Parts: sequence; structure tokens; C-alpha cells
Amino acid sequence: MPSTVRTLKLPSGEAVPLLGQGTWKMGEDRRRRADEVSALKLGLDLGITLIDTAEMYASGGAEEVVAEAIAGRRDETFLVSKVLPSNASRAGVERACEASLKRLSTDRIDLYLLHWPGSVPLSETVEAFESLKAQGKIRYWGVSNFDTDEMEDLVGLPSGGNVQTNQVLYNLSRRGPEFDLAPWCAERGIPLMAYSPVEQGALARNARLEAVAARHNATAAQIALAWAMAQPGVIAIPKAVRQEHVRQNAAALDIKLAPEDFSDLDRAFPPPTRKRGLEMI
Repeated sequence: MPSTVRTLKLPSGEAVPLLGQGTWKMGEDRRRRADEVSALKLGLDLGITLIDTAEMYASGGAEEVVAEAIAGRRDETFLVSKVLPSNASRAGVERACEASLKRLSTDRIDLYLLHWPGSVPLSETVEAFESLKAQGKIRYWGVSNFDTDEMEDLVGLPSGGNVQTNQVLYNLSRRGPEFDLAPWCAERGIPLMAYSPVEQGALARNARLEAVAARHNATAAQIALAWAMAQPGVIAIPKAVRQEHVRQNAAALDIKLAPEDFSDLDRAFPPPTRKRGLEMI
């Protein structure tokens, strides 16, 4: 278990874990379900109590996996789920949230996100989120895959300033958000939630990362995670199904990168020098 469970504050003032557990692609194969549930349970045991899921993942199957993993432990879990843009109308958000609550076997979602910008007016989606908050069905809301201009539009809406996070693709090989999105969010105290912080495993096999990892008796994946969590205002949500990987993810919290490490990583993965469109996978 990491020596200290590090946290980051949402704009609401609530502290949430700096490291979470992702569930993308969970729930797709019942033969893997026991391993998926066990991995999430182990993560909770290790203090990784933020779990991120979505109605899109396995068409709700991932939420059902999460429900099994957090059974009897709901109060220690900070639960994040997402609504599809196709369900982002006032009535659609209400229906989608009810369905997610049922699959998750809970009475509330801690943080409910719009999965990416869609055709429904954002003002309507925000109104729906605020209604769900008033009903106690969600505690907070945020967005995912929003670029800087879209965040500007959002906070300009009535109640738009209540946004608590923006979940985006961000890792050493996808540093585009650093040019303007990350500073914009940091200035307003809105955390970025980095999905695929190990680039779906690709960074775990990177020789340049392995060179840095050797100095810390760590793995390349752990260095990629430690780097992401060292960025101001960033929460990392890797997915792990193997128990060994869950333990390694938790241990990454104790890795303290040195200035030499950051310099080497910047040479290997240069930060952006111009605006790039926000990437998604």
C-alpha cells in the first residue's frame, strides 16, 4: 500500500484521490469478470477509492462490474460515471442517470460527466445536471473531452461554473493539453482527469521510460503514472485487471521524480510548442 494516499481538491473543496481506477473495456467478456471485480476490490484495499466508469463502456456492463466490486463498500468509494452526448437532453440525462444508478446498485453518483460535446445545447445538459444534484442523485458534475474553447463556453453558462473536472486523454505521448487547456483549468482550480495515462500500455514498453525507471527500481508504466500525477491539478485513472498491475499502480504514488528525470522525459517526449486539437480515443 502507498505510504500516503495523495489527494487533490475539486472546486467544491472536496478532496479526491490523485490516483483512480479506470474501467474502459471492463464488462465486455463474462469470463474476465471475476478478475475485473477482484482488481477493483484490491484497488480499494490499497486506497485507490476513485473508480471511473461510463454508461458507454460495454453498454453498461462496466457499471455492473463496478457494482459488484463496491458492494458493501459504497461509502468509501468516489464513483464517477458518464452520460453519452446522445442522451444529454434534459429528459435523456434523467433517464440515463437512473439507468446508471440501477446498474451501479447505488442511490447516487459522486461525479457525473458529459462524455464528450454533442449536438444537445450545453445549457440544457447543465440544467439537467443541476436538477440531478438537487434531487441528490449526483453530488457533482463535470465534462470529458472538452477543449479550451468548449470550457470557455461552458463556464459562461448559468451554473456552468459548477463544473468540477474535465476528463481528457493526457499522457507523456499526448501532451497537447499542456499548451492551453491545462493552464486554463489550473487557473480556475478545475482538475484534469487523465485517461489512458499509460497510452493503453504502449508507454509500458518504452525504452526511454525504462531508462528513467531503472533509477527508481520501477517499471516504465509506473514512471508514466508518476509523471502524470506530478503535473499540477491532474488525476490519473489507469485501468488494471491483473493484480500485479494494480499493486504497481498504487506503488507509483510513492515515486518522487527528480529534476533530472523530468528533463530526460521532456527530451524524450517534448512538450507542445503550439496549439493542438484535443485528441480522443
